[in-house]
Amino acid sequence: MADTATTASAAAAASAGNTSTDAPPFQLGKPRFQQTSFYGRFRHFLDIIDPRTLFVTERRLREAVQLLEDYKHGTLRPGVTNEQLWSAQKIKQVVGLLLPNQTLASTVFWQWLNQSHNACVNYANRNATKPSPASKFIQGYLGAVISAVSIAVGLNVLVQKANKFTPATRLLVQRFVPFPAVASANICNVVLMRYGELEEGIDVLDADGNLVGSSKIAARHALLETALTRVVLPMPILVLPPIVMSMLEKTALLQARPRLLLPVQSLVCLAAFGLALPLAISLFPQMSEIETSQLEPEIARATSSQTVVYNKGL
Repeated sequence: MADTATTASAAAAASAGNTSTDAPPFQLGKPRFQQTSFYGRFRHFLDIIDPRTLFVTERRLREAVQLLEDYKHGTLRPGVTNEQLWSAQKIKQVVGLLLPNQTLASTVFWQWLNQSHNACVNYANRNATKPSPASKFIQGYLGAVISAVSIAVGLNVLVQKANKFTPATRLLVQRFVPFPAVASANICNVVLMRYGELEEGIDVLDADGNLVGSSKIAARHALLETALTRVVLPMPILVLPPIVMSMLEKTALLQARPRLLLPVQSLVCLAAFGLALPLAISLFPQMSEIETSQLEPEIARATSSQTVVYNKGL
């Protein structure tokens, strides 16, 4: 039965390939762009967050699902292109703090909400090869959120009370302090939410996908790579908009029409976020590679492979 489905899919792919040369040959369940290069991973995640998918109708979603089912069973209608298949797969996979800190209470609330979201994201995208009890999640969540909120709020309060700065310098620092605050809070968040991996290690696999063992050193590498992405992620969002807006605010258009400041700033932040997410998570492949000589001796003795791979999470 599996051989029949595979043959049908291969025939469907050949049929689609004969009708389009603009897109790569379609592969069901596989990324459209190569994941072995930064540029390929960047294009992959940029494609995933395509805002046009927000306007996909339920009817279009059903058509995309049906098209993929036809491909799977080798019953594609004539004329279907690779581009249409890739588009249908994207639709099926994808569709399916700009508020002001006026008071300390509002700062704490929005930072708590943001870091709670980050904690859930970090937990959901961890290396889940080993079961984790609910108590570990609760401990990690409380530690991550309390420490992250303390760092973020503390830096902001420190700047607000820094009376030695001139008004211009103070305004400039206030604009840029969110980056180190959020970056350090994000690192703290990801480490505490995934601390169990450091204690127990994560699975490492050889080139054939066979389990070699559990490595704490690989876990450290995984968390380091993930933490670096959490540093890069807020960089375009919190660094670029202040720079761009400081220049745009001096233009005659915005000085004459101050009501345009908020919509312009929103557009600048939206563009920065659209760049930041795929840029950050494309820095490292999800299945990272490491030399066995860098791991524990028992791991190196358990395989003849020079390198092994591990799932670092996102």
